Amino acid sequence: MAGAKDSHHDVEEAPPPGKSFADRVYIPAVLRGLKLTVQHFFGTVADDHATVQYPEKGIYDTDEGSRAIGHPNPRMRGEHILVKDEQGREKCVACLLCMAACPALCIHIEPEPAPEEWSDRERRPAVFEIDMLRCIYCGYCEEACPCDAIRLTPKFYTPTTSRAERVYDKHRLLENNPAAQIPQRPAK
Repeated sequence: MAGAKDSHHDVEEAPPPGKSFADRVYIPAVLRGLKLTVQHFFGTVADDHATVQYPEKGIYDTDEGSRAIGHPNPRMRGEHILVKDEQGREKCVACLLCMAACPALCIHIEPEPAPEEWSDRERRPAVFEIDMLRCIYCGYCEEACPCDAIRLTPKFYTPTTSRAERVYDKHRLLENNPAAQIPQRPAK
């Protein structure tokens, strides 16, 4: 029995993980990383659907239906719109709550008296601008609005070539995404 015990001690045990020379110079980790990189590289080259040519093609286009990303997340916060009421006017009453709620201070509103024929409100925005370069798409403006006048839509951000194009005025916000003009809250 004692001889068997001695022969057990004669067998060289493997060093614990991280203590061998190969582990200390990171050779296995580097080789695993290179293998993964090469697999992804050749997988992308072989797959012609690996990249969407945005903005020429959107990921929600019907011809991109075979992709796993073909359905927008309902919680996605994209570009802003100003909602129109049943008569085609902006619903905004220039209460300035969205401007006060905005943590990025990207909303600028200048109120003016509403026309006399508008009996349902006293004010409307003369100027309504959102600096989309400062916006953090938090949705606080949408939550603060008491009349559902501003909304973040699932529309992806429109690429532009200048900073001035990223400041959306009232006209652009009213015409930005006509598909999102569907009323979400019941009329009061």
